[in-house]
Amino acid sequence: PKMSTVDTSVFASDWADARAKFLGAARLAGATLREWPHPLKGPGGEGLAVDTAWLGPRDATRVLVLVSGTHGVEGFCGSGPQVGLLRGNATLHLPPNTALLLIHGINPHGWAWLRRVTEEGVDLNRNWVDFSQPLPENPGYEALHEHVLPRSLDTETITHANAALADYAARHGTHAWQVAISSGQYTHPDGLFHGGTSPTWARRTSEAILAEYLPRAQQVAVVDSHTGLGPYGYGEPQCFHAPGSEPMRRARAWWGDSVTEPLLGTSTSPEKSGLTDSGYAQCLAHAEHTFVFLEFGTYPTAMGLAALRGDHWLHAHGDPRGPQAAPLKAAIRDFFYPPYDDWKEMVLFRTWQVWRQALAGLAAD
Repeated sequence: PKMSTVDTSVFASDWADARAKFLGAARLAGATLREWPHPLKGPGGEGLAVDTAWLGPRDATRVLVLVSGTHGVEGFCGSGPQVGLLRGNATLHLPPNTALLLIHGINPHGWAWLRRVTEEGVDLNRNWVDFSQPLPENPGYEALHEHVLPRSLDTETITHANAALADYAARHGTHAWQVAISSGQYTHPDGLFHGGTSPTWARRTSEAILAEYLPRAQQVAVVDSHTGLGPYGYGEPQCFHAPGSEPMRRARAWWGDSVTEPLLGTSTSPEKSGLTDSGYAQCLAHAEHTFVFLEFGTYPTAMGLAALRGDHWLHAHGDPRGPQAAPLKAAIRDFFYPPYDDWKEMVLFRTWQVWRQALAGLAAD
């Protein structure tokens, strides 16, 4: 894994390191920077913020939006290619009337604390629902909550919980199991994949960023980087646009046959509630917009569930600054950000490829 000739120094060791690399590279690239301060602190007492960088004409009507850190700890994966792009490593060329908006670490609290959720304990990518309306129901999660997130991590408890989860999968099928656990739930604020009870700080900040930068945009492409599902190192463009719709047609034309459609069952991801792309669609109703989640595979699902369980247990029942935190934080970090150069090299190649395809699509459409 250490034989890479690609410059993987664009990747970071923690949130503060990633931010410093992003800001340094953005200044060298001549990008216009803006800071969006977060109200809380990181584990070392450091101030937190989202940073945005704009490259290209301010009045461009075509904009490619590159998002990192929706799921906190997954921000390492999205940040590295952003830094490499700003350093000039990606050989991307902006067509006329086209700009780049880089949103770095949209969930900085989750990232700094090596969590997938926001400071509210919410999965930002399930938070984009209309909270004035009845919330999506997920009876499968309600049935499984005590097994998804047991109150103890001792071997006997975990063995019993895993047996109950396996029994549900055997009775209802793997897809129903995946939907129950990860599609989003709005009944257990302490649970996994919780969509929240109101818009989170990160969602409100996202809305403010789009309102600030894109009121005049006519064509917008969004690539939101994620990790955890699929084969190790492979980047899967997941598109939740309605099958057969015009945005879906564009996604297929731009990114080709690698695009998967969760709504048709062709993706490693099931259908989900409250996704970022639905929120962006409302914010960008004045523009043509095309959105993909670029999901990089890491390790088997059971390993990810164990990492998320450990992190939730630590923040609910343990001490995130205590001695028990180190192995649990290492587990969640290494699952969502494998510490190997071969994985990082695959992320860089594929991310820059998908971004290039998006720029070409914007220019041709």
